[in-house]
Amino acid sequence: MPFPLDEMLVVGVASSALFDLSDSDKIFREYGEDEYRKHQEEHIDDTLNPGVAFPFIRRLLSLNDLSSDGAQLVEVIILSRNDPETGLRVMRSLEAHGLAISRAIFMQGRSSHGFMGALNMSLFLSANDDDVRAAIDQGLPAGRVVGTPAEDAAGRDLRIAFDFDGVLTDDSSERIMQSSDLPTFHENEASHVEEAMPEGLMAEFLRGINRIQDIEEDLVRTDPTYNRRVHVAIVTARNAPAHERVVRTLQGWGLRVNDAFFLGGVEKARILQVLRPHIFFDDQMDHLRGAANDVPSVHVPFGVVNAANAASSDAAVDTRQPPTSEPQDQPDRPAS
Repeated sequence: MPFPLDEMLVVGVASSALFDLSDSDKIFREYGEDEYRKHQEEHIDDTLNPGVAFPFIRRLLSLNDLSSDGAQLVEVIILSRNDPETGLRVMRSLEAHGLAISRAIFMQGRSSHGFMGALNMSLFLSANDDDVRAAIDQGLPAGRVVGTPAEDAAGRDLRIAFDFDGVLTDDSSERIMQSSDLPTFHENEASHVEEAMPEGLMAEFLRGINRIQDIEEDLVRTDPTYNRRVHVAIVTARNAPAHERVVRTLQGWGLRVNDAFFLGGVEKARILQVLRPHIFFDDQMDHLRGAANDVPSVHVPFGVVNAANAASSDAAVDTRQPPTSEPQDQPDRPAS
């Protein structure tokens, strides 16, 4: 019987997003593929340390216990540039960490994001900027993890935060902002307040999260003391009068969030360091720099802002982070 991916929330994650591969990648870059293969074989039973996306993935997978009929709600699949042999350490690390991930694609030196559609994936996370940009150029929902892994306290709740423009929606309003000024942007949003904006790359992922939240709402109706585990927030630089179009757009899509922060230029890091999401998606690197060392963050390099800043998009978020954790220049097999 086929595995029913079409009925699940499916996420693809590169091993470079899930684990800290900086040591392995350093060996590959400094000593070449043969030494890299030797290192991975010699350390095959040395469990890899958690990476930026690890807390988010662990908690996302834990939501499968919300299923009342045993049907799987969430599936996570490894998409890796390793070959099957060097990928064995990744698979053993998954088992050692107790992560319920059994499916993987290993393609030696090549990105496997082209299989996202076939696997019904609504999100792909990687530390490889080139792979993420290539996926986005094909209209696929991808993001690059940045910063350092945050501490993951005990608990089962899952907090997800999104920027709005260029992440949940397209960049049509952002283009007006970039080509004119703030008053013109506000005038446009006020005059189109009842018009839902086009869905962006991460809207389908939010739709999948909302389906899981629907299950929790049923549980609340049955047991009012039940504590919801999934919380979704929008953290945006919009403020009044541009705020209402966010709400109306979500309503038009049939989607929802629990919280919204309309900051109007207030630094997002101030909110994120209190909110403490397990993952935060934003299309602008400037919004990620302040909180990336405390909050697992994802850069979605989509739209006019990233096109304008393409030449400088590789700037480091955290100068303490080993540059090898965001491999880009090795043509054969960047760590992933």
